[in-house]
Amino acid sequence: MDLMDKIWDLAINDRKKIVLAEGVEERNLLACGKILKEKLADIILIGNENTIKENALKLGVNIDGAEIRDPHTWHGTPEYVNAFYELRKNKGMTIEKAEKVVKDPLYFGTMTVKMGDADGMVSGAIHTTGDLLRPGLQIVKTSPGVNIVSGFFIMMVPDCEYGESGLLLFADCAVNPNPSSEELASIAISTAETAKKLFDLDPKVAMLSYSTMGSAKGELVDKVKNATELAKQLRPDIDIDGEMQLDAAIEKKVAKLKAPGSNVAGSANVLVFPDLQTGNIGYKLVQRFAKAKAIGPICQGFAKPINDLSRGCSFEDIVNVVAITAVQAQRGV
Repeated sequence: MDLMDKIWDLAINDRKKIVLAEGVEERNLLACGKILKEKLADIILIGNENTIKENALKLGVNIDGAEIRDPHTWHGTPEYVNAFYELRKNKGMTIEKAEKVVKDPLYFGTMTVKMGDADGMVSGAIHTTGDLLRPGLQIVKTSPGVNIVSGFFIMMVPDCEYGESGLLLFADCAVNPNPSSEELASIAISTAETAKKLFDLDPKVAMLSYSTMGSAKGELVDKVKNATELAKQLRPDIDIDGEMQLDAAIEKKVAKLKAPGSNVAGSANVLVFPDLQTGNIGYKLVQRFAKAKAIGPICQGFAKPINDLSRGCSFEDIVNVVAITAVQAQRGV
């Protein structure tokens, strides 16, 4: 049984309610039909009810069983407006402005999670990561003890011996453009916790660089080196090591030469990239050249699960992210 089979089974056995904020969009409707058929989650679609039903009919998708909420007409919208106003009034929010903001599908969907009417939310097929993060950070905010929201991809590489038989987590490939050493340490710890709690993996975290254990010098190397030291201090119970080059992180023969004695080198299953540029390029290289299945980006650090999508996602990608979101809700990740 592969990883997503396990995730699906977990989702089915403890069904959660997930918001699809882009309810009128084609891939979301196709995903909704699949999710309901497989009983992966209960679904709330956000958008105009007539438009949603017309689009579903054109696609030949059965969305019976999904709840549809139009922010402009739903009976509970005034309660959401008042709650959002109370959350943001110290930031200059007015009731008049709150009435406009909450009717935005992403804000409305996030309020649905905040108010306990849903267990998680998925969006991003037609919105940017920033569009998702703003309401998430304003409304749901971060988990206690977490100072940064980050994103990771599940990479499943066929016929591969690296990581856990080709399974690796790549972070942060979606959210933070240029994290500081402190933020990089937090990303490493969050991804290790996710690996354990969500996927039952024993995390081996490699802090990636163009240098391995001091083989090169420079400001960029220092950032990763300092992040590694800080992460180890904060969580000595997690196997985190670096700085190291990619080959030293995943290839045992190279690890023996470049990082002898490391308990991570050669066996890393969590790769933490030094910045968003390298992370984003890295996961797409592996996805295209190695024919890897890339699932995500999955967000971590929110107090309740809110997840992003690539705008190039397929409806199958949405189905998988919804299943992961449901399991995050189950396990408090």
